[in-house]
Amino acid sequence: MPGNKRRISITQVTEWKDGVACRVDDCIAGEEPLEIRIGGRSFGVTLRTPGDDLELVAGLLFSEGIIADREQLVTISADDDTDINAAGKGNVVQVRLGPGAQLPSEKSARGFSAGSACGVCGKASIEELRNRGISRPDGASRFSPKTLCELPEKLRAEQAVFGRTGGLHAAALFDARGEMAVLREDIGRHNAVDKVIGWALNEGKIPLAGYAMLVSGRGGFEIVQKALVAGIPLLASVSAPSSLAVQLARELGLTLVGFLRGRRFVVYAGEERLNIPAPASAHSARH
Repeated sequence: MPGNKRRISITQVTEWKDGVACRVDDCIAGEEPLEIRIGGRSFGVTLRTPGDDLELVAGLLFSEGIIADREQLVTISADDDTDINAAGKGNVVQVRLGPGAQLPSEKSARGFSAGSACGVCGKASIEELRNRGISRPDGASRFSPKTLCELPEKLRAEQAVFGRTGGLHAAALFDARGEMAVLREDIGRHNAVDKVIGWALNEGKIPLAGYAMLVSGRGGFEIVQKALVAGIPLLASVSAPSSLAVQLARELGLTLVGFLRGRRFVVYAGEERLNIPAPASAHSARH
């Protein structure tokens, strides 16, 4: 797979342990800029972990509303990454859009150019999402708490690059039985999600009715937005969501779960999709 050999970099570090220092080889997660060019014009640059770049770009263009389906992505191609050089070979994806695609403005391109942790900083507005007419996820999907609690261990077991570097986020799709459909890793939370959505777009699986997405970091606004655009009915994270993420999930009907660890989780929105008994009297949650 293109970019695989650049996902991990090996470097020498000094390790201190119990009063003794020694030089050792250490694996660190790869991070390189990726430029997206649409019709020969630069759309923006993001920092990402190389690999699955075409899925990343396809998922980004879909989640940002630039394309509405796979057919509007006429061509998408990446430079051959076998000859990386100072000119950025291997770090450019070229895209040609078809009829009906919403060509990005200079403003949206500037808002996209960001670091690996930023996401869609220029679009953190629920009102803007309302104007896009995003549909509510399907209401028929159901997930059992027991199955949900098994997902973090399955995610961790398949994080190959994280296992060597400890430095990557992951996003994965699971069906209602807890079977994993796809997992992608990246230095950026939102990039990992876009790679998963790009995979689903290429596979003709959008909207992703009947699937739950699990992310290894927090459930922020940009992650909730992308899940909604892809039609995912349940989004879970091992950490906390943000207030804006909870507001958006409640307004647009997404089941949002946080602090999914061990045999415990917190439901912030959409508990009707989970087969759980009626909650007892209110008290303060402990995280």
